Amino acid sequence: MKPLHIDFVSDVACPWCAVGLASLERALEKLEGEVPVDLRFQPFELNPQMGPEGQDVGEHLTNKYGSTAEQQAQSRAAIAARGAAVGFTFRKEGRGRVWSTFDAHRLLHWAGEQGPKQQRDLKMKLLESYHGEGRSPADHAVLADAAASVGLDRAEAQAILASDRYAREVREREQEWQQMGIHAVPSVVINGKHLIQGGQPPEVFEQALRQLAEQ
Repeated sequence: MKPLHIDFVSDVACPWCAVGLASLERALEKLEGEVPVDLRFQPFELNPQMGPEGQDVGEHLTNKYGSTAEQQAQSRAAIAARGAAVGFTFRKEGRGRVWSTFDAHRLLHWAGEQGPKQQRDLKMKLLESYHGEGRSPADHAVLADAAASVGLDRAEAQAILASDRYAREVREREQEWQQMGIHAVPSVVINGKHLIQGGQPPEVFEQALRQLAEQ
C-alpha cells in the first residue's frame, strides 16, 4: 500500500497543536501495520511579529482575543483535559509567556533533513518543553538541549541557531501554506488535498486515514 503523506502544519506556541499531534499519534498507533504514513511537519507562526522579549501570556490573550483571566483559566483547564486524554501533560500554571518560534521552526526544518523520525521527535520535545515545562522556544540553549535530547547533534544545532540558516526556507514554506488557505493550526493535510483542522479526537483521525487509505 502506498503511504499516505501527512503534512502537520502547526506552531510550537499552539497548545491545540500539542493536543492534535498527540491525538494523531494515538490514531497512528491503532493503524500501525495497516496504513503506512509519511508524516512531515510544516511551519506556521501564530505570532510572527513577536519580539525577542516575548509577552506575558495573559496579556497576550487579552490583547489578541479580548478574553478575561477567568475565560483563559477555563480554556486552559479544557485544553489540559483534552491533552490528558491523549497522553500529553500540560504545565498546571500554564505557559507563562508567549515567545517567537521562528528559530524553533528553523531547527525543525534541519531535523526534517535528518529524517522524519528525528523531526517528529524534536517536534514533540519542543511542545513538551514549552507547554509541559514552560521553557522558552526562543531560547537557543533550550532549543539545543531539545535537539541533543532526541539524538541530534548539539554543536550543529547551535551553529544553525547562531546563523540564519533555513530562514528563507521556513519563510517560503509558511507563505506556501498560507497561499493554500491555511490560516489556523493545527491543520493536517493528507496527500496534499484532504484537510482535517483542529485538535480532533484520535478516532476522527483514525477513521479519516482508514477511508483515504482504501481509496
